[in-house]
Amino acid sequence: MNLLKIILIGIVSVPLALHAQEWQPKKAALMSKFSKDVNPEQVLAEYPRPQLVRSNWLNLNGLWQFQPASGKSEALPKGNLSRTILVPFPVESALSGVMEHHESIWYRRKFKVPATWKGEQVLLHFGAVDYEAEVFINGKSFGIHTGGYDPFSYDITKALKGAGDQDIAVRVFDPTDNGGFPRGKQTLKPQGIMYTSVTGIWQTVWLEPVPKTNISNIKIVPDIDKSVVKLFVSSSANAQNLNVNIQVKDNGKVVQTITGKANAEISVPVVNAKLWSPDSPFLYDLVISLSQGAKKVDAIESYFGMRKISIGTEDGFKKMFLNNKFLFQIGPLDQGFWPDGGYTAPTDAALKYDLQMIKNFGFNMVRKHIKVEPYRWYYWADKLGLLVWQDMPSPNSYTEKVPPVDTAAFASELERLVETHWNSPSIVSWVIFNEGQAQHNTPGLVKKVYALDSTRLINQASGGGHFDVGDVLDIHSYPPPAVPFSKVQALACGEYGGIGFIKPGHIWKSGPTYIMIDNEQDYTNLYDQFATDLAIYKTNNGLSAAVYTEITDVEVELNGLLTYDREIIKGAVEKIKASNEKVIHDKIFVDEIVSSSFKEAKTWKFTLTEPEAAWYGLKFDDKGWQSGKGGFGTEGTPGAINGTIWNTHDIWLRRDINLGDLSKINIDNLMLSIHHDDACEVYINGVKAADIKGASSGYTMVAIEEAAKKALVSGAKNSIAIHCHQDGGGQYIDAGISVLINK
Repeated sequence: MNLLKIILIGIVSVPLALHAQEWQPKKAALMSKFSKDVNPEQVLAEYPRPQLVRSNWLNLNGLWQFQPASGKSEALPKGNLSRTILVPFPVESALSGVMEHHESIWYRRKFKVPATWKGEQVLLHFGAVDYEAEVFINGKSFGIHTGGYDPFSYDITKALKGAGDQDIAVRVFDPTDNGGFPRGKQTLKPQGIMYTSVTGIWQTVWLEPVPKTNISNIKIVPDIDKSVVKLFVSSSANAQNLNVNIQVKDNGKVVQTITGKANAEISVPVVNAKLWSPDSPFLYDLVISLSQGAKKVDAIESYFGMRKISIGTEDGFKKMFLNNKFLFQIGPLDQGFWPDGGYTAPTDAALKYDLQMIKNFGFNMVRKHIKVEPYRWYYWADKLGLLVWQDMPSPNSYTEKVPPVDTAAFASELERLVETHWNSPSIVSWVIFNEGQAQHNTPGLVKKVYALDSTRLINQASGGGHFDVGDVLDIHSYPPPAVPFSKVQALACGEYGGIGFIKPGHIWKSGPTYIMIDNEQDYTNLYDQFATDLAIYKTNNGLSAAVYTEITDVEVELNGLLTYDREIIKGAVEKIKASNEKVIHDKIFVDEIVSSSFKEAKTWKFTLTEPEAAWYGLKFDDKGWQSGKGGFGTEGTPGAINGTIWNTHDIWLRRDINLGDLSKINIDNLMLSIHHDDACEVYINGVKAADIKGASSGYTMVAIEEAAKKALVSGAKNSIAIHCHQDGGGQYIDAGISVLINK
């Protein structure tokens, strides 16, 4: 099955002569490199639902009438609306041609039902509308849908009038910050890690003819252990008289046929199954038809992947298994925002581009961050071979004076999220909460999702409150990664990194970031340093997965691997890929040859008063300094193991060390094992060993400069000296020296 084919019946004209020349995009602070490809007469023209495909449909994307409404209770306007908008781009987006925010709005357009559809039921589909939508056909209301992330449909057959123009109108209400429902990273006051709001139709709108007796939905559950795929084909008609005929195809060749009943589970054998994985994302095609007696009444096409995600035990830790084997999962955070389209990618090629770049960088996973995408985004993840962690969009995300959480709306939209996307083989984990945002009833909601879908992992809260439920214990750590500890849950670092790197001319607006780098070499070196940390945590501490922040810049966040306009790749693809492949494939063991205070407190000489210039030299006399046990810092600092209180802005430390016989050590693999909060400079025998920016929330491995390695003396006294400066918040410093053993 060629799911990339574009099946168009034609673009229907609308009143006011709404043609291409009447649409002009607005100019956002930044426009993506794909904005030039937007054609108002063929907007997102691909069939929008790749796992339930019919050959006959009508795309309603394009120019619609538009006007603001006085409120959510405003009556349906008579006649034409005053302005135009390009659907399905949100009202706030540049590509909509409006680029304004209105809490309540109207849409309207005309359409004709093709004559060839006579005798069929006509379904009207909306991919997603944010947030509340009331749909009218020829003045008749079809009810109100709430929820900004899930598709909905209406059978509009009885409201149609003859063969002429039909009228569709949509009223939208979206209070954003002023509502307690899920909205992800949207806000009416964009700043920091919160972005421009998204209102109205933001996914494809289309019509589809179906027979009165039809396939309404399918559910696909692969079982690689039993070599079957379980199918549940739903129909609203009487199942006793309906047969479901199934063909499974491998590259066009039929490899299995079977017949079963509608509205009942059908177990389809898949002999010698080709398993789906990031390295081999093989997809089987499905042809499913519905028969009543000897008459075929409906048919659809679909696809599936044979894969299994589970928790197994390896090296004494619970780990994430794919197809019954441990696979370390590493991927970027993907916010899914576009500078010109808001929530909506300009084109299908743009939608694919981000995922293709994630693959090119050597990642095998992506975390879809508190947003839900159109079906075609998951199709591309299925096709390219990327494991997906799917977040539930959060309510009340980092904004002040918000209304109470609408817990009923959250539970309802969580259920619809799972049921809408549970057929995609790429999705391997449901993430219910993020960083405690509106977190509530965590055990109950984990139980709810398990009841809906027991075939995927459940992450109770990425970086949030943990209640010992679900499959994963997930912490966030910036900038270096860290690893939690549990013997009963798989371990994940659900966010780390955030390396800022500004590309002039390609920024929305400057904003805060975790750490800022000003050249590509330091950028890729720091990325690789974090990758080494992850490989160590994987090998020695049971870490199963990590998520790097992030794939693209987003508005004032400038820590993407790509700029927000997708024009610039900040770090060489081959270098980032090599670092990621190290994390996935290498085993790096740690031999600590100079112990830090992580396991046992070590004594240092220290001063809180700035010393003379030669304080870091090998022969410096530090007799006047105080002695104290490491580490040095304040209570409550993440990852701190305090031996001595340090609560001033600066501290200077010295310690004599003996490395033993250096001929028995691979000097090239010597690393500092250091926990720093905030920036610090480290000297060995008076030679600069490292200049480290930012802060860590645990012990991280930092490369020692070559000059400092050459200054080491075998079998004799050496010295390590550190100056650490505290900028704000917590503070901590401690260090040792380790040699890495790569196997």
